[in-house]
Amino acid sequence: MSDVPETEKRVTSTSDAVLETTNLNVRYGDTLALREITFKVPRRQVLAIIGPSGCGKSTLLRCFNRMNDLIPNSVIEGQVLFNGINVYSPEVDPTDIRYRIGMVFQQPNPFPKSIYDNVAFGPRINGFTGNLDDLIERSLRNAALWDEVKDRLKGSAFALSGGQQQRLCIARTLAVNPEVILMDEPCSSLDPIATLSIEELIRELSEEYTIIIVTHNMQQAARVSRQTVFLMMGDDRAGYLVEQGDTQQLFTNPKDERTEAYITGRFG
Repeated sequence: MSDVPETEKRVTSTSDAVLETTNLNVRYGDTLALREITFKVPRRQVLAIIGPSGCGKSTLLRCFNRMNDLIPNSVIEGQVLFNGINVYSPEVDPTDIRYRIGMVFQQPNPFPKSIYDNVAFGPRINGFTGNLDDLIERSLRNAALWDEVKDRLKGSAFALSGGQQQRLCIARTLAVNPEVILMDEPCSSLDPIATLSIEELIRELSEEYTIIIVTHNMQQAARVSRQTVFLMMGDDRAGYLVEQGDTQQLFTNPKDERTEAYITGRFG
């Protein structure tokens, strides 16, 4: 990894979609988890994935940076394009994809290291040659955490509150200059105040990054996203796409009655 500024490292594309799936199927052994998923992820926006439990939201999210590769017996069919390149092509390095498409998990998962070393971990193993102190500060500032931790960077990450730990994990993701950030229920373990802080951070980060967030919280999806994808589960227990659209339109005037039924709480 070089010290080339992030804005110069980004891939230029004429498409407004940074990610795109085409006829995506995911199987775990003999079990079909996702069926024929086709949609586009707009560049530098927040896209929310909603739907009832078990419909494959997290499975879909993990397809974008090949995290499903780590699950035994997983089989991916169809295409997942990142800036026009199929991330499942044999010549694509999944480790490189996971740095360019970073992930923030449901539970904060700081490493058993200092705050500083948590953020420095990715750049160090990628051979970062710039000023590491500046990178750490910039990443923590971008994660809205710098002012809270600048005087205890050598302290344990485990001493932070849950909301601070989640922002530290976001800073750790930002430090390797991703283009896309995946968030799998990032606020589910946080209190309301910490949740609002993360939501505000998501809105700010979307000016520079594409963000895909899986959430069960309809209000959260409405607050933070510009586009929403709604998944349901079929009789075969496989998740399928019902509708994608502008969030305001989808929440106020959905095209599909199943979307309206879910959003209004009639099922799910």
